[in-house]
Amino acid sequence: MEKEQSSSNDEVAVAKPPKSQQGKPARKHTPSQLPPFHVVLLNDNDHTVEYVIEMMKVLFAYPPEKGFKMAEEVDREGRVIVFTTHKEMAELKRDQIHSFGVDIRVATCKGSMSAFIEPAEG
Repeated sequence: MEKEQSSSNDEVAVAKPPKSQQGKPARKHTPSQLPPFHVVLLNDNDHTVEYVIEMMKVLFAYPPEKGFKMAEEVDREGRVIVFTTHKEMAELKRDQIHSFGVDIRVATCKGSMSAFIEPAEG
């Protein structure tokens, strides 16, 4: 610390950064990206294409055309990746799918569709 004289002849301590840091720009910290996870919707026989389209619009703000393509894929393949994000958001979206409710178009429907999350490769 250096000492400076004040107008009343009292010494005042002034802190200076260490010489190794003087004149150097501050080091920028680049945060690492969180690993991605897929939200995977599973097919069943209790929900209609219209239900999937509506759910994709409400939960993910997807247009009806994208919801329809996902409904076709889940019907054909048994599963479809509906969203890829970091783990916490993927868990939230999975839980929102689980709580979306029954398909009122199907009298025997007892609840929401099923979904799970999985690590995205790459």
